[in-house]
Amino acid sequence: MAVSVARQEATVALLDAADALLVEVGFAGITTRRLAERAGVNHGLVHYYFGSMEEVLLQTLERFTSGLIERQREVYGSPGPFIDRWRRAISFLDEDLDSGYQKIWFELQAMAWNHPEMASRVRLVTEAWLSVLREALGRAMADYGLEDAGLPLEAVVSLVATFNQGIILERLVGTDSGHRALLQSIDAWLVGLEAGAKGGTEHGSEENL
Repeated sequence: MAVSVARQEATVALLDAADALLVEVGFAGITTRRLAERAGVNHGLVHYYFGSMEEVLLQTLERFTSGLIERQREVYGSPGPFIDRWRRAISFLDEDLDSGYQKIWFELQAMAWNHPEMASRVRLVTEAWLSVLREALGRAMADYGLEDAGLPLEAVVSLVATFNQGIILERLVGTDSGHRALLQSIDAWLVGLEAGAKGGTEHGSEENL
């Protein structure tokens, strides 16, 4: 059965409104009426189209994440040395803070702590990100000859995912102590790996990481 244009427009408006409100006031500050008012639709449509406020917020997260996952896959699938792809991916830490995605992501993780039925949906988002990292880091480890270096791929994926989340959480409260030093150290390590892979050819690091 085809979805009407009016329903499509109202659905998008509600998801867009949820995007904005999650960044501005957090999930605890969003009510059905406030969401509907921001979207410019009747408040009864929230439950009619989504069934619950939680479903609106989960679909908001899933919609936003889907676009960013494709972005990451494109970056890591692009030609050139891994260090260039890594630098581009790391630059998204700033872009995603500015877009509000990071706040949306952690707002809904916190919400899911007390809602087991939501937690399963949030875990799927986490797994989507980990899947991208597994593919990218698996290829990089093979390119750099690190498969037998004593650190399993899953451990590397967990390490990268964990320090990324730590950086995001601290930046959300205005703390960035040590972040630049950490990213510069990783960059320098990758420069060394790249030089070794090229037989000693240098690949200069970027000062802005």
